[in-house]
Amino acid sequence: MPELPEVEALKDFLTEQLVGHEIVRVLPVAISVLKTYDPPLTALEGREVTGVQRHGKFLALATDGGPWFVTHLARAGWLQWKDRLPSGPPRSGKGPLALRVALETGAGFDLTEAGTQKRLAVYVVTDPQHVPGVARLGPDPLADDFDESRLAGLLAGERRQLKGALRDQSLIAGIGNAYSDEILHAARMSPFKLAASLTPEETARLYQALRTTLTEAVERSRGVAAGRLKAEKKSGLRVHGRTGEACPVCGDTIREVSFSDSSLQYCPACQTGGKPLADRRLSRLLK
Repeated sequence: MPELPEVEALKDFLTEQLVGHEIVRVLPVAISVLKTYDPPLTALEGREVTGVQRHGKFLALATDGGPWFVTHLARAGWLQWKDRLPSGPPRSGKGPLALRVALETGAGFDLTEAGTQKRLAVYVVTDPQHVPGVARLGPDPLADDFDESRLAGLLAGERRQLKGALRDQSLIAGIGNAYSDEILHAARMSPFKLAASLTPEETARLYQALRTTLTEAVERSRGVAAGRLKAEKKSGLRVHGRTGEACPVCGDTIREVSFSDSSLQYCPACQTGGKPLADRRLSRLLK
C-alpha cells in the first residue's frame, strides 16, 4: 500500500507533470472506483490543473474554476504515468485498469488496481474536505507544528497498542502497515506496547524515530519516477516484509505476527527484549 512517503513523491511528480496542463478526458473503466456522482467526471474535462496536494494517503488535484479530483490508492492501487497514452479507448473488464486521465499533450495517467479486493477510490468534489476519509484525518506527522508534545497529547489515554495507534488515520495521517513497522523498529519498541504507557523518554524516542523514518523515506523517494516508487520503498525497508532475514542493526532474525488480512514484522532483540511475540489474538509475549 502506498503510504505517506510514496504519496508525497507522487504529489511532487504530478505537480511537475500536470500543473498548467488541461484535462481533456477522464475515462472510467471500472465503475466501482468512482465514489461520487455530483459533480460528474465530465466536470473535470476542459479544466487546467492548478495544483496537487497530499492529504494523508489521499492525492488531490485542483482544477481552475472546477472541482477537485481526489484519489486513494488503497492496498493494491497504483498510478502509472504515460508520456503517450494509447490512442484507442480502454476496454472495460480487461486487466487492472480502473480509470484513465488524458491531457491535451497526449500524456496522462492510469489508475490501476491488482487483485480482487476493489478498494481504489476516486472522488470528484468541490472541496477535498468533502471526502469523508479526508475530513477524518488526524494531523500530518511531517507538518511543522507536529512536535513531540503533539505526539504525547495524541497518545495520552490511548489504550490501544502502538502498532494500531500509529496506523489509525484519524489519530495520525499517512502511516500504514510498512512504516509503522519501520518506526517501531527504529524506536526499539514492541508493536504490542500500550500507547498510553509510554514514559516521556519513550515518547521522545518514538517521536524521533517517526520523524526520521518518514523524512528519510520521503528523501529517498523524491525525484523517483512514479513507476519506480514501489521498488524504492521496498529497498529502503529494514524489517517490514523481511521475515527470516537478519536484522540490519543487531543481526537477529526478523520475526512475523500474522493477522487475518495483514502481518507485521519486528526484531525480537531490538524491540521485545529477545522474546518472540505471541499470536495477535493473545496480545502478549510468550512466556
